[in-house]
Amino acid sequence: MTPQTDITTLEDIKLLVDTFYSKVQKDEFIGPIFNKKIGDRWPEHLEKMYRFWQTILLEVHSYSGSPFPPHKQLPVAKEHFDRWMEIFTQTTDTLFTGPLADEAKYRAKNMAEMFNYKIDYFRNLEKNQTNNS
Repeated sequence: MTPQTDITTLEDIKLLVDTFYSKVQKDEFIGPIFNKKIGDRWPEHLEKMYRFWQTILLEVHSYSGSPFPPHKQLPVAKEHFDRWMEIFTQTTDTLFTGPLADEAKYRAKNMAEMFNYKIDYFRNLEKNQTNNS
């Protein structure tokens, strides 16, 4: 499938999010982590992701909240974020081409790097507090 258009509508975002998370759920490396954390709340999670990406890419302010806290305690490392990014990039490149598709990949990369950094920071902080107790 050759991507023909850029991300321009909420329907495009839903296609990206649904396709991406369908792959994530089946992925042997990161799928079990997501499936355990989200459980039977996938529809709720996907709705939140639609609003998040709609706000980021289409400047329709439908998402509010802080995306990091739910991820803070996940048992993940850089390799997990690398795999997440690999699936996201592959999905985006398969479905879309253009400036907003590039922006989605750029934002996803920055988010993955920031989440990885913050998770490491909080783990080290907790480890140091435990060692100093």
